Order: sequence, then C-alpha cells, then structure tokens
Amino acid sequence: MPMRILISNDDGVSALGLRTLAAEAFNRGHQVTVVCPDQERSATGHGLTLQNPIRAERADELFPKGIVTWSCSGTPADCIKLALFELLDERPHLVLSGINHGPNLGTDIFCSGTVAAAMEGTLEGLPSMAVSIASYQWQVFQPAAAIALDIAENSLAKNWPENLLLNLNIPPCLPEKMTALRWSRLSIRRYDEQFSKRLDPRGSNYFWLAGEAVKDLESAGEGPREWPTDVALIEANTPALTPIQPDLFWRGAISDLPEI
Repeated sequence: MPMRILISNDDGVSALGLRTLAAEAFNRGHQVTVVCPDQERSATGHGLTLQNPIRAERADELFPKGIVTWSCSGTPADCIKLALFELLDERPHLVLSGINHGPNLGTDIFCSGTVAAAMEGTLEGLPSMAVSIASYQWQVFQPAAAIALDIAENSLAKNWPENLLLNLNIPPCLPEKMTALRWSRLSIRRYDEQFSKRLDPRGSNYFWLAGEAVKDLESAGEGPREWPTDVALIEANTPALTPIQPDLFWRGAISDLPEI
C-alpha cells in the first residue's frame, strides 16, 4: 500500500544519497516529503537548536515533481521535530534518514546526525530507519535505496515493533559483490590519534578532529552472540542491519554497579 514517508539526512538538501532515496520511494508510489538541513550537519548527534530561530523554505525544484521538499536551517533532529509538529498535514507512516555519505557503524551512532533524525522519529512512535553507505567516496546509491525500501516495506507489512530503530549500513560495492543481508550487533569503535595539531598563518595552534578507527571486529555490546558485528559484516561486503532502541539503561548485573 502507498505510504506517507518523511525523509531527512545530515548531508544537506543537495546530497545525492538523499535525492536517490527520495526518488526510489516516490517511484514506488509512496507520498514523499523531504525535510532536511540546508547544509551539511554531519556528526551533530541529537543536537537541537534552542538559542536561534529555525527557518524552513520550500525547495521542491531540487527533487522530481511531486516530492514536497523543505530546506531547514536546523539540525537533523530539528528537521524531524519541525516536520512532525509544524510542516506535515498528516502523520507519516515511516521515517527514513539518509542515504548517508559514509558509515554509521557501532558506537559512532551516538555522534551521527543521520541516526539522530531516525531516532527522533522513533521517539515519536514512528517506524524509523537510518541508511548509510560505508564509504565517503562511493557514489552509487541506487542499490542501497532499493535495499532500504525493500526492508522498510517488508518490516511494516509484518508489524514493526514499537521503539525499534533500524540502522542499515551498505558496503561500498555493486550488488553482485554483496552477500545476503544479515542482522548485526553494534561494534565498539575506538580511535587512534584523535586530533591533528596544526599551525595557522598567524602562528596559533588549532586542532582538527581526524582519528582513525581501531577496527576490533570481535568487540560488541548487547545482542545475540552468534550475530556478527556491523563492522565485521561490512568488511565482508555484507549489508548490516542493526536493531536499536532509545532505552540506554544499564543491562549488566546489578551486583556490578559501584556502591553509592
């Protein structure tokens, strides 16, 4: 059945991944509304704009005719909030965020504007999915868009559980090089050499966040132990689908907590 789909991202309104995902949803007969940042807002996490006004302007000309598009001055989470409470006439059936230009693997999701937009949908009780290509250079987004819509349509047809956010990462290769989609656990990502110290033309120091991920394919938090981590699956050219929920409450043994 045709759905009302709200789409956002953190790469901005001109991003190819966003336009490809919106076009795929629209070509399948869904009613598509795009509300996304007017410029790149990567790694903004779940930040909200509180000290400045948020402006939104129609940008329908950037997308195929029939896709309603809003360009917003706020963060990805702002965009979903604004869409749900001000811009949309009807509540959507589904929230999609992406397709992100780069991976959103493991504990990096806490920094991700892409995942934050989807999480905002989840917090409002809507089925939501974040979609990412696990490469900053890869520009072939159509296969990822098709996989994402297939997953979303099938999951909704089978009663998407409440408070479930799906985080989908697609390997940077053509479909014939991919293995079958699998469920995954979140990996725990740590970085070496977090900052690059540099000197500006006036002789003052500045710092550029430029760490390299330490790929520990075995480490992961909660989840079935027989499931691979998302990082391990991407390394094997396997699309990784990770179930996430907003509840961050401690799941270890109560006896492990420090005495207070």
